[in-house]
Amino acid sequence: MLIRFNTVKRFLAGTAAAALLAGTPVLAHAETIAEALALAYANNPTINAQRAATRAVDENVPIAKSGLRPTVSGSADVSKTWSDDTLRGVSHLTPGGFGISISQALFDGFKTRNNVEAARAAVQASRETLRNTEQNVLFDAASAYLDVIRDQAIAGFRAQSLEFLNEQVRSERARFQVGESTRTDVAQAEARQAAAVAQLNAARAQLQSSIAVYRQIIGKEPSKLRGPAGVGKLVPGQLQRALDIAFAEHPAILATKYLVDQADWNVKSSESDLLPRVTLDGSASRRFNSTTHGQVTDSAQVTATLRVPIYQGGRVSATIRQNKETLGQRWIEVDQTVDSVRAAVVSAYSQLEAAKASVVANQSQLRAAQLALQGAVEERNVGQRTTLDVLNTQQDVISAQIAQASSQRDVIVAGYALLSAIGRLNSDQLRLSVARYEPVEHYEAVVDKWYGLRTPDGR
Repeated sequence: MLIRFNTVKRFLAGTAAAALLAGTPVLAHAETIAEALALAYANNPTINAQRAATRAVDENVPIAKSGLRPTVSGSADVSKTWSDDTLRGVSHLTPGGFGISISQALFDGFKTRNNVEAARAAVQASRETLRNTEQNVLFDAASAYLDVIRDQAIAGFRAQSLEFLNEQVRSERARFQVGESTRTDVAQAEARQAAAVAQLNAARAQLQSSIAVYRQIIGKEPSKLRGPAGVGKLVPGQLQRALDIAFAEHPAILATKYLVDQADWNVKSSESDLLPRVTLDGSASRRFNSTTHGQVTDSAQVTATLRVPIYQGGRVSATIRQNKETLGQRWIEVDQTVDSVRAAVVSAYSQLEAAKASVVANQSQLRAAQLALQGAVEERNVGQRTTLDVLNTQQDVISAQIAQASSQRDVIVAGYALLSAIGRLNSDQLRLSVARYEPVEHYEAVVDKWYGLRTPDGR
């Protein structure tokens, strides 16, 4: 019994269908990558945690503004006293009172103004950090989506390969029974069959691992994924253009620049401790004694105070020097971030170009391997090739198909990586059908609040 040519065609057709798994959904309502990214944007815990951190940073602005707002406090006291006077005898008093005090800073050496500006710069830096976090999560989500598609295809290749080898083993055993094959040929086919079983199990295990990562990032199990077309239209066609966009728009660079602004205002804030301060304090109180006749005393006081710092033990000077060093550090971090972004852009652009070339090369390799397999089977049927030749050629087909699936995944992932590297991997650019998170809404809700314990969302 020979391996019929239609068996080879079924194998090639089956693996080709598996290769197209990423591009042609068989079932309706297939989940697109845009839908998966929208889910990650709305529900990913890493993004939501950074959004909460940004909201917390917003509160630093009203905290800073409180420096020039009045403080009001009330007080009350009561006590019990006992005395024994030789002239007046024993007396029991219950003195007490209550009062209110108000303090208003009239001039604080511009410290509050500087603190407010530093807080505002920190808010801007936090927003850019949030944008960068959103980019990273969206890239991870895209990678997870494409990893599942790739691993589904590879598992399909391995299953088709095992089916082919099962047929090969049956054929070799039948040929051995009629004396057309040797035990060596049977053993070779059985060895490849056993290896294919192990490879299929490994592929299925890898698929389950990719599904777990998908669930972690996107928040649900993958369902009938449909292969994306990529983001080729959104990425610059030239490396220099990509670099120009990244230097102007990447949130990591913008965040570090805002941190420079914050550090600069912190220097000015510490320098303000060397300037005089003027405060206005007022108080009113009522005191009473619980005696036989009773006594009530009302009082009020208003005091303007000028404080001129002369020497603070070196603390202020050290703080100023410390903040200046931090400012220098922030400038260095800007250069460091720019270099990191430049490297990321160049790397992503190079990987995208290499992945495109790999797709073309792997397509040619796959076509050649498929033709070689067809020819090897026919030549073996007429005695011009050995069973080992067929097995090796079939392995070449599988390797080419896996390489093709991987390169197709790599070219799309590289596109997302380049879009992230230039700072444009966001919901607007991708046109995701999801409500965009606007950090400015929370900022505007709290920036001028004078009181209130509840957050804007009611907590």
